[in-house]
Amino acid sequence: MDLQVKGKVFLVSGASKGLGFSVARNLAADGALLAISSSNTASIQSAAGEITNMYGSIADPSAVDVRSPKEIEHWIESAAEKFGRIDGIFINSGGPPAGEFVSLNDADWQHAFELLVLSSIRLSRAAVPHLKKTAGAILFNTSLSVKEPVANLTLSNVLRGSVSSLSKTLSKELAPFRIRVNQILPGRIDTDRIKSLDAVNAEKQHLSAGEMKQKNIVSIPLGRYGDPDEFGRVAAFLLSPAASYITGESISVDGGFMKSVL
Repeated sequence: MDLQVKGKVFLVSGASKGLGFSVARNLAADGALLAISSSNTASIQSAAGEITNMYGSIADPSAVDVRSPKEIEHWIESAAEKFGRIDGIFINSGGPPAGEFVSLNDADWQHAFELLVLSSIRLSRAAVPHLKKTAGAILFNTSLSVKEPVANLTLSNVLRGSVSSLSKTLSKELAPFRIRVNQILPGRIDTDRIKSLDAVNAEKQHLSAGEMKQKNIVSIPLGRYGDPDEFGRVAAFLLSPAASYITGESISVDGGFMKSVL
């Protein structure tokens, strides 16, 4: 399928590795131009070099702390000035620490709120004026936890639910400008984040990392963890003009894990 992204410009946050990197890579594979960011300068420069070497596509790297409104605004305005347009943005950040409710203090909640919720608000707000000009797209990376809370992920459960509501709200408000807004819900995709969470849960349950992974796989109908590119391809589609009649949706990429009908 032609995603119709050749020459179009997409911003991808949290793009130095994992899910964000896979989204950027899959957009670049179809000829998109990219502005990519993460909090680590060396990592995002390395990711940009890898994408350019693989596909010959421009991937402009920036170190951006998504908790900083000034850094967000500078990144987006700089990208718009360099490329002359913005056609879509993938809003993504690292996940907050695992932990049960009783173990979390106000500082934990404040940090996670800024990382997940305020970053999503600020990235959207800065991008919308540019997306109005191109009838572009916003795609939020959330989690299956917006449908069913995950044990030991209290911060993520509560705050990603807020981002999910933001996604649906914006899909209604921005539809008159032909801006599409969706969220994508990853299941157990084989990334460093999932490996880290598996290690935490393995320790709590007195299991090895391998035993923890096998225990999780039993609950996935397709019988395995997902590959990051399986997620990245879906995200690239949702950001692209090929998904021109999809907005306000929550798309799960989970190997059938969720048991609900909707």
